Amino acid sequence: MSKKKVIIVGSGVAGLAAAIRLRNQGFEVVVFEANSYPGGKLTEIYEKGYRFDCGPSLFTMPQFVENLFEISNKNISEYFDYTKKEVVCNYFYEDGTKFTALSDINDFAREAAQIFDVKSDHILKYFKRSKLKYDLTSSLFLENSLHKLSTYLSKDTLRAIAGINSLGINTKLHSYNAEIFKDPRLVQFFDRFATYNGSSPYLTPGIMSMIPHLEQHYGTFFPKGGMHRITKALYQLALDLGVQFRFDTKVEEILIENNKAVGIIANKTKVLADIIISNMDVVPTYKKLLPNQKEPRKTLKQPRSSSALIFYWGIKKEFPELDLHNIFFSENYKEEFEYIFEKKDVYKDPTIYVNITAKNEPNDAPKGCENWFVMINVPGNEGQNWDAIIESSRKQIIEKLTRLLDVPIKEYIETELILDPRSIETKTQSYQGSLYGSSSNNKFAAFLRHPNFSKKIKKLYFCGGSVHPGGGIPLCLLSGKIVAELIQKEHKHE
Repeated sequence: MSKKKVIIVGSGVAGLAAAIRLRNQGFEVVVFEANSYPGGKLTEIYEKGYRFDCGPSLFTMPQFVENLFEISNKNISEYFDYTKKEVVCNYFYEDGTKFTALSDINDFAREAAQIFDVKSDHILKYFKRSKLKYDLTSSLFLENSLHKLSTYLSKDTLRAIAGINSLGINTKLHSYNAEIFKDPRLVQFFDRFATYNGSSPYLTPGIMSMIPHLEQHYGTFFPKGGMHRITKALYQLALDLGVQFRFDTKVEEILIENNKAVGIIANKTKVLADIIISNMDVVPTYKKLLPNQKEPRKTLKQPRSSSALIFYWGIKKEFPELDLHNIFFSENYKEEFEYIFEKKDVYKDPTIYVNITAKNEPNDAPKGCENWFVMINVPGNEGQNWDAIIESSRKQIIEKLTRLLDVPIKEYIETELILDPRSIETKTQSYQGSLYGSSSNNKFAAFLRHPNFSKKIKKLYFCGGSVHPGGGIPLCLLSGKIVAELIQKEHKHE
């Protein structure tokens, strides 16, 4: 067994995945975390009898979690359990339309045909195209490092190049959807998937129409115990494998000698290692941990993804018309995104996402109550007056929910916590509070992200949302896998 030591800076999902995989390969792995808990954005909070998941709230592609237990020869049922959702999400429009997106693709198409100006076969054809794009590009964009020559010298890449005209790279997602569907409500529904990686449907390329396939084909799931259960399960698995954790230990610098990472300084103490992995956002990694190294300025200056303003509300009422996931659309989607990405402000009528885990986990709220995770997309923190934005947004959100649900929401809020881009940036070291690193509002965005490795510094690697093209838990888990495979390949050749 190898005696080589790996230090991972940050215990987000990607860092946990990398730790588990490298430990299985025989490396000694130590994870340093500035917070007192693991998980990065994927944490939880309790307030007056309510439990809230703090970060990512959508769980899909559970096979990436399962694989970590399979390679560890552990029974996943002893750590983690989940159920598939029949209802993916409820959608509410300003004109009074309510659309329930069902997990079965044929049921979805029939329901959509009844509500929107579309035939069910037309919907199924859209998903078929979505699947084709995913099948052509997943190996290139999601499962391998885009910055390794070997990624391009493969049959999968040649296949993707052969089908490039069908990928929609040279058109915008909104234009692609508007050309296919006549009903603006349905266009808005499919435009929404741009937000899955913090981008605008009016700027991001049409290739992003592959995302609906991931949600519809693989389904959406609910982990028993809530989303934070994913963090708990992976953390416990890592502990059982012998991964070491150092909490409340802030890494102050990554040590570089002769263009090679040799260790870190944490709490003013030097700790040496053979390999260093940063699970921090690449911007603070360079600005804070690599102060004497030349920054890749072009990469670090890429436009950031959207951030979030989240209200955690304890609601002393139950709403049978709502489910785990609920979306209340803005009446002017285009203007909403112009505010986020051009004006760096929040639109007066934002799209609202409401997540209620008490629908599946009754203990997350007192009897007869619900725990509402209420989120709107907002720009990253660039010095805006967030206190004023929070005050006005709260008022607008309450007015919109009151109007669309026909219930005086304000009267039922009995507890409230708030997370905004400033606190996201402070708690998770995400530059400007962006949720997915740089945005995908550019057809070359995936290639402009920082590599999973350093081209100038040996033994230094990166994982997490800021280096992987996409967002969400599955892609962070894949990011950890890519880094572990890169390290293993290099280790074999030494």
